[in-house]
Amino acid sequence: MIRWRGEEVVFESMDQCSDEAEDWFMDSLHMYKDLHVFQLEHPTKVIEWTSEKSICVAGYSSPKNEILELLLPLKLYAGGKQGLCPERDFKVEHGGFSEEPVECLRHIFGKRCLVSSGRNSSKLQVWDIGGDDTDIIRRTGVLNLSDSSPKSRKIASGLTEDPSVLHGYQISNVQLTELASGKVIYSIGSDSVDAVSGLQFVNASAFVVCGNNGSLYLGDTRDPKIECFALQETTSRSDWTFGLRSGQPESDSSSCTVARLSSSGQVFVSDLRKMSTPVRRAQINVQHGDASSEFLTVTWAPALDNALAVSGFDGSVLVFDTTSWTTESQTPEPIFVHRGHIMSCEMETDDSPVMVTTHAWHPWRPRTLLSAASDGSMHVWDWVDKNNETL
Repeated sequence: MIRWRGEEVVFESMDQCSDEAEDWFMDSLHMYKDLHVFQLEHPTKVIEWTSEKSICVAGYSSPKNEILELLLPLKLYAGGKQGLCPERDFKVEHGGFSEEPVECLRHIFGKRCLVSSGRNSSKLQVWDIGGDDTDIIRRTGVLNLSDSSPKSRKIASGLTEDPSVLHGYQISNVQLTELASGKVIYSIGSDSVDAVSGLQFVNASAFVVCGNNGSLYLGDTRDPKIECFALQETTSRSDWTFGLRSGQPESDSSSCTVARLSSSGQVFVSDLRKMSTPVRRAQINVQHGDASSEFLTVTWAPALDNALAVSGFDGSVLVFDTTSWTTESQTPEPIFVHRGHIMSCEMETDDSPVMVTTHAWHPWRPRTLLSAASDGSMHVWDWVDKNNETL
């Protein structure tokens, strides 16, 4: 096996490692500035930032699932003498256990607090990450919701000083709940039963919800009315998810852009000022079209203009530059493909294909992403920009 962390290469003999994998690892020396590998005991669907140097992950496939806060490899934050940095791995800072699989996990804005939802529960779990005096993540509360349907809910953290979460599993039951009291302080005035595939705040009051059918909903916590922007055309019956690009918590909705991704590989990019008509569109050349939406993820780079990352179709993460995309459908080539999860020799023993379960961008390093896969592997990687290698 070949395992590479940053500038360090270690060779180990394993018969199951293919020549293709070995070739890829050798090529990776020129493809990446950094590539760090970590193996979780159980795979995760969530990578949630808790600070600029730490993330939280949580299991979804075990009767008792770990919730971990991990410190990123210190090598990513070392100065010019990176070769002397001893810490090249993730470090567990805090940990705890959830009695149910964690489907969604969100860090509460400005707090050492998490909220999670399970696979078959109507309740939201509230967690305290703890500080320097303890290494335990402990559950501190439960939000018992009026709708007791045992369905996983999507969650977004409120952007105000008073901790709150926006959540729901279908449009009609999306609501904003205050964490301290459990009081519902806002509910959507809609009877739509469209399933929620994601929701996110634009600023302290405005938010966007994406339906599983691709419809977008624009709302404001000061008004129960919500605008719906349905897809006017699709090439197939697909599941959809979305990613929102916004600035600071005080950003105006007119400065935001949303990308919708379908299980058949369609991508629609819309301006929030005119969501009914996409301003860019593309058809991604994916091997497994019409996949389920379980792992579909699409995200905008926070520190790299017009860069969009897509995963959930196979064991790779695709990065696109959307600058040249137009309103006409096209099949663009990615500017980078991370295939590390596919090429890893630590494959699942049942020979099931490895799937990327989620990915996330680093908040200020332009080309650094984290990705997790169904075999429990987690990577943090920074690819080399051949056009500007000084970044």
